[in-house]
Amino acid sequence: MTPVPIPRKVSTNREITQISNTKELTLISALKELVASLYREQNKIQNLLSSLGFALRSFNNLNQFLELAPLMSARVTDADGSALLLFTPQGHIRLEHLHGQDPKNTREVRQVLEQVTRQINQDKNLKETHSLTTLLDGLLRQVLRTGIRLYSTPILVKNIERGRIYVFSSDPEYIWTQTRRKLLHLVADQTAVAISNNELTVDLRARERQDKEVEIASEIQRRLLPRRCPTIKGIQIAASCRTANRVGGDYYDFIPINYDQYREKGEDISPEVPWSIVIGDVMGKGVPAGLIMTMTRGMLRAEVLNRHTPAKILQHLNRVMYCDLENSRRFVTLFYSEYDPLTKILSYSNAAHNPPLLWQAATHEIVRLDTSGALIGLDPHSDYEDAQIQLASGDTLIYYTDGLTEAANQHGDRFEEDNLLRIFAHSCRHQTPPQVTLDTLFKQVESFLGPGNQNTDDMTVVIIQVE
Repeated sequence: MTPVPIPRKVSTNREITQISNTKELTLISALKELVASLYREQNKIQNLLSSLGFALRSFNNLNQFLELAPLMSARVTDADGSALLLFTPQGHIRLEHLHGQDPKNTREVRQVLEQVTRQINQDKNLKETHSLTTLLDGLLRQVLRTGIRLYSTPILVKNIERGRIYVFSSDPEYIWTQTRRKLLHLVADQTAVAISNNELTVDLRARERQDKEVEIASEIQRRLLPRRCPTIKGIQIAASCRTANRVGGDYYDFIPINYDQYREKGEDISPEVPWSIVIGDVMGKGVPAGLIMTMTRGMLRAEVLNRHTPAKILQHLNRVMYCDLENSRRFVTLFYSEYDPLTKILSYSNAAHNPPLLWQAATHEIVRLDTSGALIGLDPHSDYEDAQIQLASGDTLIYYTDGLTEAANQHGDRFEEDNLLRIFAHSCRHQTPPQVTLDTLFKQVESFLGPGNQNTDDMTVVIIQVE
């Protein structure tokens, strides 16, 4: 019996078109869903990074931001977790924060990180032969089990690696794409900015504290320097100290002989008692020089009470201060003198300071008052020399520090002693009062320096004129 053939269904053009349209709609729908998924993922990443940027601007506590960094790293890279490790200035590695979704994997990663960092921190030989990054990456991959994938990026602050951010995943299909690498790098950069900002803030606060301390030191120094010139029979005095910084190393003082007796009795100091007139200069500037200046003042005033000669006073002062100055590697120049208003005799001794200039009214000549003697603090066995000079009516004496003569303008030219001699001689010939001479001298120095050009050294001047 011959089989009857089953007729084959023939698709019409309409049916073919319908099938084609259905496939096209399905493909378009899939593409739309993919685009929507990518859009949602992009929005998620943008929101996460925006949150990180907001945290960077808002958090005052660095630890708050650092705690957020591993969480953001894991989210933007779709990893199971993330760890933040920082390098200390001493070359140690510290596990700062760790975030993970799976408690088991997170606990395992934490144990491995703690084990590896402890091993590196304790083994000095390892750190001498390898960088921290090389050691860290190598040991982590050795110790961590195969099923956990690990990726990292450095945290760079001023091109110095200050730590690393690690992300880990146990998903076998997890792929470390270029996009994920870039996103992790963005989080690392934000973390570096947070660390840098925190260090700037700490430095700024330290500077503010230091500025406050310097201001206090400046105020103390101003109080230690004479607030006004004393009244001494037969002479006029003018004095000023202008520091380059808020605290300076220049020193001048007026000390009445037996001033402690007047202080104990509560009496005014007689204008006829002898006075010590001192000027000094500590090598260096700023707070260290100011501290030594303060120490010099206290020790010198104690020595004056012993009523020794000027040379003996400098000798004792040098021996007492030698140990402290030797350790500080600083020295002091000092000119010490005593004036007796009844005899008009000036007794003095010099410890390598600029010799004061004496204008002698009788001869219209300028002489330097100098004696042999080394810097205070240079040699404990230094000897100093005594000298005396008889002053007369019209004589004028100027004490000064080298900041005056070494003042340099913008061209590098120095004021020099010649200009000082010229101005001083002119004032003396015209019998200018000491205060006017002092003001004129400083104005000339300011004019020499030029507008806006400040002297880099302290300047101190004391002028005495015999009536």
